[in-house]
Amino acid sequence: MRKSPTRLAVRWMNIARPPLKSRKFCTVVINALKNLPKDNPERKKSKSVYRTMRILAVSDTVLDYLYSPQISNRFLKVDLVISCGDLPYYYPEYLTSLLNASLYFIRGNHDRSADTPLQPHPAPLGGVDLHLRSVNHAGLILAGVEGSIRYKEGPFMYSQSEMWLHVFRLLPALWINKLRYGKFIDVFVTHAPPFGIHDQTDYAHQGIRAFRWFDQVFQPAYHLHGHIHLYGQEQRQFSRLGKTQVINCYGFQEIIVP
Repeated sequence: MRKSPTRLAVRWMNIARPPLKSRKFCTVVINALKNLPKDNPERKKSKSVYRTMRILAVSDTVLDYLYSPQISNRFLKVDLVISCGDLPYYYPEYLTSLLNASLYFIRGNHDRSADTPLQPHPAPLGGVDLHLRSVNHAGLILAGVEGSIRYKEGPFMYSQSEMWLHVFRLLPALWINKLRYGKFIDVFVTHAPPFGIHDQTDYAHQGIRAFRWFDQVFQPAYHLHGHIHLYGQEQRQFSRLGKTQVINCYGFQEIIVP
């Protein structure tokens, strides 16, 4: 009996790694881009604009230490506020307003998808949603993927296969970045961690295999994530995967990008 297209598609998209043909295609394109000449004027323009930036990354919990009028005294200079998800939208809005910073965000698995009395609008006001898009902020290139592994019914949760598709949808923008600016990405923003780094053994908090592949192939300087709550000193917040610094931003992290 002939197998259904749905079953064939599921088998084709192995959750442990991207399809072989896709991996080979990506490798060929990436290697070609890495060997491009370095005299593109757009690249020189990008590098000339780039400067040291301070990022305040937040995720998963509202802290009185930050949700305070004193925050502008505690953080004298912040260029970007980045929300890694699972936060009420008023919180990053408040931080951005008092710090006079730009706001970028992705949604977590506990974010609401529609207006509610507690969430009167569907996104943080004035923020830029990084899900499946790449943004060049004064020479700093950011991109992101929302959500976590699907462990129940609800918005912003995806299977491992769907996360692979999300990552693949980012690739054209990254290739354009390489052509225009000489680099794929600087900061990768997700809610869930990459597989095997900062994740946990229970299904709801397992890492995403596509994110690990992304870090290994495109080598962003930073991968910022949330989702993994920290309850003890033994839990790691910083790990290195190749050239990428993976940072769990539960609560907050202040990052200086040189």
